[in-house]
Amino acid sequence: MSAYLIAEVNVTDTAAYEEYKKITPGAVAAYGGKFIVRGGEVEGKEGGWNPVRLVVIEFASMDQAKKFYDSPEYAPALKIRLAAAKTRLVLVEGL
Repeated sequence: MSAYLIAEVNVTDTAAYEEYKKITPGAVAAYGGKFIVRGGEVEGKEGGWNPVRLVVIEFASMDQAKKFYDSPEYAPALKIRLAAAKTRLVLVEGL
């Protein structure tokens, strides 16, 4: 069953976040992930939710999504993101 990493990102340090964006695709690919949404226009419709930036990454399974997030390949990027952005992030199983 597919799983998705869904993140709402508010970048606070643009230069550092650019470094994050360079590192992340390789780590995502190493765990079979595929970007579905990576930035792009967001239009809030209900509930007052108006995120500035959304990211959605698809993985083959919840196990793969967890392995990616906890991986040594992603660890350097995660450290950068935690310092360069305020993020709300979930992993969710799909259909």
